[in-house]
Amino acid sequence: MPNDHPIKHQADQLASQLKEWRRTLHQCPELSFQEYETARIIAGALEKMDGVNVERGIGLETSVVGTLTSGEGPVIAIRADIDALPINEENAISYRSRNNGIMHACGHDAHAAILLGVAAILSKAFKKGEIKGTVKFVFQPAEEKTDEKGLSGSPYLLQAGVYNGVEAAIALHMCPWLPVGQAQVNDGFSMANVDVFEGKIFGTGGHGAYPELGTDPIWMLGPVMQAIHGIVARKISALDSAVVSIGQIHAGTASNIIPTEVLIEGTLRSYSPEVRHLLEVEIRNAFSIVHHLGGDFSLTMKRGEPALNNSALVNRWLTETMLELYPGFHLTNRAFGLGGEDFGYVTQKLPGAMFFLGCARQDGLQRDLHTPIFDINEDCLPIGTAVLSQTAIKCLKREFSLHRDLAE
Repeated sequence: MPNDHPIKHQADQLASQLKEWRRTLHQCPELSFQEYETARIIAGALEKMDGVNVERGIGLETSVVGTLTSGEGPVIAIRADIDALPINEENAISYRSRNNGIMHACGHDAHAAILLGVAAILSKAFKKGEIKGTVKFVFQPAEEKTDEKGLSGSPYLLQAGVYNGVEAAIALHMCPWLPVGQAQVNDGFSMANVDVFEGKIFGTGGHGAYPELGTDPIWMLGPVMQAIHGIVARKISALDSAVVSIGQIHAGTASNIIPTEVLIEGTLRSYSPEVRHLLEVEIRNAFSIVHHLGGDFSLTMKRGEPALNNSALVNRWLTETMLELYPGFHLTNRAFGLGGEDFGYVTQKLPGAMFFLGCARQDGLQRDLHTPIFDINEDCLPIGTAVLSQTAIKCLKREFSLHRDLAE
């Protein structure tokens, strides 16, 4: 990969600073809606950069938004999530998490470090007058978890106006199944709608020795479970992506007592709005079987984040930039899976795209997302910084134009 592109060169020069930011954040992981120290570190770094206006607490108390603007021109947003997970880190590294039971096991520390690098590069370009327009650096809390209202961080920032006037938004995600020098991209639906259901099957219960005297919700559970697990196999087209998984079943208090109810909780994953609706209908149909068995049921459905719907046009900007900066870059075109990503709220409202950046360490271990041994090859940090920076620059210079490119 050549080193003569000025943005790639600037990103490479930031490599040690990117590692320092990432490792500092890695040591102080904080759970969703609690990212106070994380926000302080990020805001402190942004405040040292020329021309960056730093705002805290927009939409959520722990959000940080940095803005560079010349007053006129295109407006774009670059987003990084900043929260961590309730996982106890098992890595034997010098910068291991200092917060017991909490870990950056999804790469959000790397996302934030990369976005700080982008801000550093673009602040210099704005100062020199090389680009005009506005870029927002959105450091978003609470991607991993929802609150009592069922909302994660992204909708709060949208409601607060962080993305008002933004013409396009871009983001990246760590990808531990690809090595450094590769990326995964996908047009259209790329990560899932995430919905949760909680159902209860009701019977009369009774003495375990006299089941004929009552109705048994555990017996009813069998056909309900069969129906639930048959939804994807027999109700959803094989051409559509969908998952129904049961995560919890609770019932009973003793071996000789038939309980009065059984609790079932699970998750529904899908890409298209049509399949999302069909899953909800079929879950209700599955529980309704108990009416024919002498029982009753209740069902609560909670909708989570919508599917990440990547703009093909914005994806084209990103992939063209990757190959401009790194001609030998290997791109995989495939959806990212049925995990959730609340950047989907943003791509519902405006053109945007996220790509997965190869970060695998070549140590023979499978360091998957959301595991206690997740870690990255930090050589990916300058690459992500360069790609996001150059894409933003080309947008602000109108080499990429949402309106022009859509008209072509």
